[in-house]
Amino acid sequence: MTPQHSDTQARVDAWTWAVRLFKTRSAAAEACRAGHVRVNGVAAKPALTVRLGDEVRVRHAGLERIVVVQRIIHKRVGPPVAAQCLIDRSPPPPPKEVLATLPQRERGAGRPTKRERRETDRLMGR
Repeated sequence: MTPQHSDTQARVDAWTWAVRLFKTRSAAAEACRAGHVRVNGVAAKPALTVRLGDEVRVRHAGLERIVVVQRIIHKRVGPPVAAQCLIDRSPPPPPKEVLATLPQRERGAGRPTKRERRETDRLMGR
């Protein structure tokens, strides 16, 4: 018996991989398990099904992508086709000037001290 693919729903890990939000399906499933993928505001397990119109939020590489499911696909497709399967509502990335002003720790410097954490929090406005 072969599994039937529905045109109205797909697994969230398979769909996010198919529309190229993740490089591999296993990376998509791992992100779901880690709580980095939300569907309609609810944390998604890899097997959760997505339907047309669902809002999918993906936290990946420090940025949040917000997409709305426009078309259900099950197989990975090229970038032009993948762009037609979703509506991207992600906020624009922060300007490079803002990223340059964020404090950076030198590699191998270890954990920040309590004093350094307070200074970082003060700079971030917390």
